[in-house]
Amino acid sequence: MTTVSLAQQKPAAKAPATKTALATTPGGTRLVEKVTKQPGQLVIPYEKYVLPNGLTLIVSEDHSDPLVHVDVTYHVGSAREQIGKSGFAHFFEHMMFQGSDHVGDQQHFKLVTAAGGTLNGSTNQDRTNYFETLPSNQLETGLWLEADRMGFLLDAVSQKKFEIQRSTVKNERGQNYDNRPYGLASEYISKTLYPYGHPYSWLTIGYLEDLDRADLQDLKNFFLRWYGPNNATLTVGGDVQPAQVVKLVEKYFGPIKRGPAVPVQKLPEPVLTADRYVSYTDNVRFPMLQMVFPTVPHGHPDEMPLDALAEILGGGKSSLIYKNLVKNQKAVQAQAYQQNSELGGFFDFVALPFPGKTLDSTEAIIRNTMREFEKKGITDEDLQRFKAQTEAQNVSGLASVQGKVSQLAANQTFFGNPNYITVETKRLQALTKADVQRVYDKYIKGKHAVILSVLPKTGSVAAAKPDNYTIDKAGYKAPDYGYNGLKYTKATDTFDRNKQPKSGANPVVKVPALYQETLPNGLKVVGTRNSEIPAVTMRLTIRGGHRLEQNMPGKAGIAELTAGMLNEGSEKYTGEEISAALDKLGSSVFVNADDNETTVYVQSLTKNLPATMALLDQRLLHPRFDAQDFDRVKKQQLEKIANFANQPGVIADLTYNRLLYGQNNIAGTAVAGTTASVSSLTLDDVKDYYNKYYAPNVSYLVAVGDVDQATLDKQLGFLKNWAKKDVTIPADVAGAQPDKTTIYFVNKPGAAQSEIRVGYLTDMKYDATGPYYRAYLANYLLGGAFNSRINLNLRENKGYTYGARSGFAGTRYAGPFTAQAGVRADATAASVKEFMSEIQNYPNGISDEELAFVQSSVGQSDALRYETGQQKAGFLARLVEYNLDPTYVQQQTEILKNLKKEDVQAIAKQYLPADKMAIVVVGDNKQLPALQALGYPVVELDLEGKPVAAEMMKKSVPAPTEMAVPTDEKMKMQTDNGGKIKTKTKKGKS
Repeated sequence: MTTVSLAQQKPAAKAPATKTALATTPGGTRLVEKVTKQPGQLVIPYEKYVLPNGLTLIVSEDHSDPLVHVDVTYHVGSAREQIGKSGFAHFFEHMMFQGSDHVGDQQHFKLVTAAGGTLNGSTNQDRTNYFETLPSNQLETGLWLEADRMGFLLDAVSQKKFEIQRSTVKNERGQNYDNRPYGLASEYISKTLYPYGHPYSWLTIGYLEDLDRADLQDLKNFFLRWYGPNNATLTVGGDVQPAQVVKLVEKYFGPIKRGPAVPVQKLPEPVLTADRYVSYTDNVRFPMLQMVFPTVPHGHPDEMPLDALAEILGGGKSSLIYKNLVKNQKAVQAQAYQQNSELGGFFDFVALPFPGKTLDSTEAIIRNTMREFEKKGITDEDLQRFKAQTEAQNVSGLASVQGKVSQLAANQTFFGNPNYITVETKRLQALTKADVQRVYDKYIKGKHAVILSVLPKTGSVAAAKPDNYTIDKAGYKAPDYGYNGLKYTKATDTFDRNKQPKSGANPVVKVPALYQETLPNGLKVVGTRNSEIPAVTMRLTIRGGHRLEQNMPGKAGIAELTAGMLNEGSEKYTGEEISAALDKLGSSVFVNADDNETTVYVQSLTKNLPATMALLDQRLLHPRFDAQDFDRVKKQQLEKIANFANQPGVIADLTYNRLLYGQNNIAGTAVAGTTASVSSLTLDDVKDYYNKYYAPNVSYLVAVGDVDQATLDKQLGFLKNWAKKDVTIPADVAGAQPDKTTIYFVNKPGAAQSEIRVGYLTDMKYDATGPYYRAYLANYLLGGAFNSRINLNLRENKGYTYGARSGFAGTRYAGPFTAQAGVRADATAASVKEFMSEIQNYPNGISDEELAFVQSSVGQSDALRYETGQQKAGFLARLVEYNLDPTYVQQQTEILKNLKKEDVQAIAKQYLPADKMAIVVVGDNKQLPALQALGYPVVELDLEGKPVAAEMMKKSVPAPTEMAVPTDEKMKMQTDNGGKIKTKTKKGKS
C-alpha cells in the first residue's frame, strides 16, 4: 500500500507548482490523502478530499462492475437525542425520503428505481446514512438527489408527510420490537446498563410516547443542527473517475452552507457496583437469559481481544458455551458476542434453555463456564481460529462496491481515517493469547453484570433472581445541543437545480463467462472465474428436498433432519472437530434443506480451498450419524416446530400454505415437518433418506471466485467417485382452488399487529422468457417495487404498515400469487379492503408513465445483478436448474422493450382472480367484527388449520360494531406517492 498525504507532500524540485495543482481544485476542494493498493494487501484504494464547506469526500475507483455506490453518512444518531425526545434521528431518516425543493414528493425513490438502482437508509446510535447503488451512467442523478435533500429539504416537509411517517415508524416499532418474540430484550438491557439520560439507555427506534410528543419544529431543528455538510461524509465508489466525481460534487454540494460546529461527544462508560437483575414477560416458548458486562467503545485497543474472547467462549461448536449448554441439550441455543458503539460497548452471554430448564440453573452454568475458562485458558488453536475467521470476514466485506464504500464511510466518520482497515489488520496480526486473557481479567472476571430474564407469559418459568434494580433519575440534566436560534439558509446556485441531470448511455453489462462440464456420474459443474477478491463461493444443489416427502407418508421433516445431521460429525471428525477445522481455515460448509432441494453452501479463501474441499468430502459423503447428535438435532427441530405458534408471521405462512396446497400436497406442510411426523422419525429414517436421495445425478455444483476450471477440477476427485442412484423426483400435485374469496382468521390474543396473506395457487411454473416472466413484469407495479400501488397505498398513503408487497412464486412446481403485509392491529380490516381494492382494480389497466417506469427500472438493473460471488452463483444455478442458455438475459431485454400496457392488463385479468382468493389474517379476535363487515365469508381456524366450532366463535367474538377503518384526514395522501424501505441497523460497528 502506498499512502500519500498531499497536505504534507513535498513538490518536485523542478515543478514547485505541482503541490498546489494536485492538492487544491479551482473550487477550493483539497485533496488531502490518496491510498493505492499494492499486491497482496487488504486495503481499499481511495482519494480523500475536503470541500470549503467542510464536507468530506472519499472516492474509490473500481471498474470491476459498471455500477456506482453513493453513500452520505451524517455523524448523528440517537446518541444526540435526550430524555423525552427519543427516536428523532430515526424519524428524520424517514422524512429525508419525502421530497425536497427540486425533487417532488416521494420522487427520490421513484427516480432511483426507474434508473435501475436501489436505495435505502439506516440509523443507529451514532450515525445515519443514505445510499444508492446505480448503473454508473446514473452517478450525477444520485449526487443531485443527495445534495438536494442535504441543502433544500425543510420547505418540502409538511405536516401531512410528518404524520404519515410518524405512523410508519410506529408500525416499524410494532413489527420489529413490540410484536416480535424477545423484541424488547435490547430495550431492557439498554435502560438497565446505562445511567438515566445516557443516550444509549434507549433504542434508536425510540419510545411511542416520544414520537407522539414530537412536532414538526422539533424535526426541523434536528435537521438544522446536525445535517450540515461539515457533519457529513460523502463516499462514492465504483466505475467512476475521481476528477469527474470531484467536479460534480463541487457543483451540487459546494454551494450548501456549513452547519453549526459538531463537538466530539465523550461520555463515561457505565460502572456497575452490583449485579442488576431485571425481567419481563413475553409471548415466547423459550425463556431467555442474557448476562451483559460493560466493555469499551468502538476503536478501543481492547476491542479486538474482546472479540476474540467472545468467539472462544461462545462463538461456535468448539466453544465452551456450546459444550456446556447446547451439546448436552440444556439450551436450544447459546452464544457469547461482543458489541461496540462509539460511546461504549458490552460483552453478552445469551441462552435459551429448553422447556423444563430454569434460568437460575442456566446462569449457574454460564458462571461455571467462565470458571472453566479461567482454568483452561486460551490455546494457540483458539487464537488461530479467531484470526482465520476474522481474515475471511474482512475479505468477504470487499466483495461488493457497497461493502467497500460502507467501510470507508464508517471509518472516516468514527476515526477520521478511511484506511482504518489497516489498523485493524495490524491489531489482528499482533493479537496474542495474553491479550485475550488480559481483557477477560479486566472486563469479565469477578465483574458485575446486567442479568435479564425473559419469561413466557404462561408463568411456567421464574426469573434467574428477583428484580433488584430501579432506575435512578436523580441528577439528570438535559444536554444543551444548541437548538436555539438556528436558521435555515439555502444555497445560492449558478445553475438550475430543477433540471434532473441527463444520464449517459447505459453501461455494457457482461454476463459472466462460464465453463461447464458433466461428470461421468451425472454431476453437473458450472463455474466462472472472478479474481476480484481471493475467495471462492460454491453451491452444491441436490434436487428433491422437502418435495421427496410427497412419497413418504408420515415422514414430513426428514429432509431438514437429514441436513441437520450432515452439519454434525463425519466418519473422521466429531461435530466439534470439523467445526474447529473449518474455523481454522476461515471457511464454512453448511447443509440446508428447503422446499425443492438440499443445498450445501461452501465459502473459502482461495489459499485454503484444498483443505476446505477435504472437509466438504467428509461432511457430504462420510457423515457420522451419531445417535447422541441425532437425539439433540431432533429435539431442536421439535422445539422449532413448537415455537411456530409464537410467531404470527409463521402462523400466517403455514395457514396460507395449507389452504393453497391442500392435504395431498407436501408443500402445504412446513419443511420442518409437524410435531407428530418428526416425533416418529428415527436415525434409520435419516440414513435411509440420505442413502436413497443424496445422489450426483440429481445434483449440480456452481463455483464462483478466484479459481480457474483446471484448478477446481483437481479438487473434485471425491465428487467424481460419488455413486449414481436411481432417484425419482415427485411430480407436481394440484392444489385446492377456492370457489370464492374467503377470509380465514387465526386468533392471536393481544397481537399489536395483524399478519395478512392474500392470494391463490397459480398454474405457473418458473420460466425465464414465458408467462412467468411476463407475470413478474406485470406485478412490478402492483406490488413488486417499493413504489408499487400496494405499498404506496398501505404504507405511504394510509400509514397502516411498515411495508406491503405482492408477487408470483414459481419453481419447477407451480407457485402462488401472494400479497402480504404486517399491519397495525386497528387497521386490519381496512388493510384487507385496500389489498382487495388494488387487486380488483389492477386489471383495469396502467398508464403510459407506469409502463415507462417498469421498462426503465427493470431494464437498467442489469448492472447490479452479477456483482458479488453470491449473485453470480445464483445466476449459474438458475442456468442449470432450468436448463437455460445464458442468452436468456438478452431475450428478457427484448420482451421488456416490447411490453405494452395491453400486455400488462391481459396478464392481470388472467392471473388476478380477485373473486377466488384466500385471505389469511392472524391477529387479535377484536378485529373479527370489522373483517366480517367486509362482506366476505369468514372462517376461524385454529393453529393447526382446523375450523373453530361456531359456538366457540360466538363466545370469542364481541358483538359487531362499526368497521374500524381510520378516517383521519391526516392519513390521506395522493396515490402517486413514492417512498423507501428503511433498514434499522444493529447497535455496534457500522
